[in-house]
Amino acid sequence: MPELPEVEVSRLGISPHLEGQQLLRVVARQRQLRWWIPDEVVQLSNQPILAVQRRAKYLLISLASGDIILHLGMSGHLKVVASNTPAAKHDHLDLLLSNNKVLRLNDTRRFGAVLWQAKGEVHPLLAALGPEPLTEDFSEHTLIDGCAKRSAAIKLVLMDNKVVVGVGNIYANEALFKAGILPTAPANSVPAAKLALLSTVVKETLAAAIVQGGTTLKDFSQADGKPGYFKQQLLVYGRGGQPCLQCQQPLTEIKLGQRTTVYCDICQR
Repeated sequence: MPELPEVEVSRLGISPHLEGQQLLRVVARQRQLRWWIPDEVVQLSNQPILAVQRRAKYLLISLASGDIILHLGMSGHLKVVASNTPAAKHDHLDLLLSNNKVLRLNDTRRFGAVLWQAKGEVHPLLAALGPEPLTEDFSEHTLIDGCAKRSAAIKLVLMDNKVVVGVGNIYANEALFKAGILPTAPANSVPAAKLALLSTVVKETLAAAIVQGGTTLKDFSQADGKPGYFKQQLLVYGRGGQPCLQCQQPLTEIKLGQRTTVYCDICQR
């Protein structure tokens, strides 16, 4: 599933083509994605696009009357094409723009979502989200507070969107390795100094992934069709059984919260 860096890369890729343009109309070829695409989206026409924003792993296309909320799910990706480009298989939604281009959502598995948030309202999916990791709202203090009463594994707490949004499986693995923290350690047992380091490492890891265009493992690609290159910099994720790049001991791979977790028994305590 695309994580925060991949969604931010998508936002950066499509924003120049959308912001300041007019949304002429919407074409929905398949309305049944993870949820039914609401009438409020399908009936949109002739509205200026004010901004393209991101909240956690959601993209928000802001119009005067509200926001189109996009989630890429497991296999969704966005592309900007000329308005006369024929639709391909799994091209489920088009936003027709005044610059003769189309923002097109392709989603093979249909686990993505297209939702609506009216002006002045907050969609229930966004209402309970925690702080953004790349802003000042997320700091060592918020992470320490979020872990203080949690006995769950630190990796699971780090992936809890109420503690901090958008730190998915790939980047949780990477950040915990860089901070030298065992992912299975109870969150409330991790020393404050290590949590302070972890908060910094999370920011650095996500920012580096955005610069590299995200991580392409299988389905993700950037808005221009190029893959993300951060996979080449992964230190532990996807490397279970291979030598640790710091101590050369084989990396351990387990399932934690039904997600693949890779770590070094020597370097992470």
